[in-house]
Amino acid sequence: MPDAATAEELARLAAAGDGAALDRLLTELRPEVVRRCGRFLPCREDAEEAAQDVLLQVARHIGGFEGRSRFSTWLYTVVANCCRQKYRELKRRAAEQPAPAEVPEPADPRTTSVIAGSRIDLLEALDRLEREHPQLVAPLVYRDLCQLEYAEAAERAGIPLGTLKSRLHEARRLVRPWLRAH
Repeated sequence: MPDAATAEELARLAAAGDGAALDRLLTELRPEVVRRCGRFLPCREDAEEAAQDVLLQVARHIGGFEGRSRFSTWLYTVVANCCRQKYRELKRRAAEQPAPAEVPEPADPRTTSVIAGSRIDLLEALDRLEREHPQLVAPLVYRDLCQLEYAEAAERAGIPLGTLKSRLHEARRLVRPWLRAH
């Protein structure tokens, strides 16, 4: 990823309509976006598809970036949302496919990533949290997944800092047993 100052400047220029700045921004962001999507989605191809969605959203909506928060904050929010959307799409597709005629062999634990499994559990937990307590998703995503500072997460979520902390505490409390269950 370009350094923060360069990314901020390119984003500001792109938001003002500079097409060359947008092209350069997208090119320089791509490796970081793929890496961040890989934190959510265990399959490389799925992460790359989500990254393409992220870059497309950035290109389409860069005009909405007003510079009130850092560009990285805006970008990580797009990454988290696109990954969650890709996961829901994959889950929906899997549910629509007919059951295989033969049962596949269990995965070999020596070649299956434990981390990948935990990411799937996290996506499942986020999906459940969104269904049951939608107001708790943004604080958890901004603070724990995007790793924003509390104040920045509160600003991005559009809620007071105390409310963010309260909702984050509640979200973590709810999600913790769901992650352990898997």
